[in-house]
Amino acid sequence: MNAQMLSIIIPAFNEEERIPGTLRDIDEYMARQPVPYEIIVVDDGSRDQTVECVQGLSQSIRNLRVVVSERNMGKGHAVRVGMLSAQGDIHIFMDADNAVPISQFEKFVPRFASGAQVVIGSRYKKESQMKKRPPLYRVLWSRFANRVVQRAILPGIMDTQCGFKAFTREASRKLFSLARRDGWGFDLEILSLAKKYGLVIHEVPIEWTDDPRSRIHPIRDALKITWEFIKIKWDLMRNAH
Repeated sequence: MNAQMLSIIIPAFNEEERIPGTLRDIDEYMARQPVPYEIIVVDDGSRDQTVECVQGLSQSIRNLRVVVSERNMGKGHAVRVGMLSAQGDIHIFMDADNAVPISQFEKFVPRFASGAQVVIGSRYKKESQMKKRPPLYRVLWSRFANRVVQRAILPGIMDTQCGFKAFTREASRKLFSLARRDGWGFDLEILSLAKKYGLVIHEVPIEWTDDPRSRIHPIRDALKITWEFIKIKWDLMRNAH
């Protein structure tokens, strides 16, 4: 890695079981890297002990802080809060389940060095590796949804929903200050805005491990993302941003 400061944002909702291992993995990895960094956990109104857990870990994990929302606002809101409070030169968000470990950021570094402003992990590139595959129904739904999205608003991007994306500070501030979507469809809005404003986007193959404890509901969340997709498409058509 180069010497640019890295901000790592983790949205969390009821993650007391999964987030300790993720934070320790990040701490162990970043301690070996010659770069300054910060870890920001944005708690999205958790009803368990997520906040207390992270606060306790901050005594032993360097550069860790938690930002607390009083009520559950959605993953998009949590990521936006973290991105807009980050101080690093590169802002990356990743999921609390550590499905894509922070070590995969090494693949992003050359892309930023070559001029990319947005670099996103992709589970569907030829070189990508799935160490543990999700259920077939989730794979089929994800592939179908991506085809629809590619045709309608994001041609050329194979995987819009992978929870491992990074931005230059300038790109992060611009995109997340304009973003409105608080739910699961926020990735679509951010990438659509990046396309609209001509930012350079690179998609990179990653290693990904499915967590069977995923909180994505196959019907409920599919409907939510579909509705947000329609609203994003409408915003783009009327140039609302």
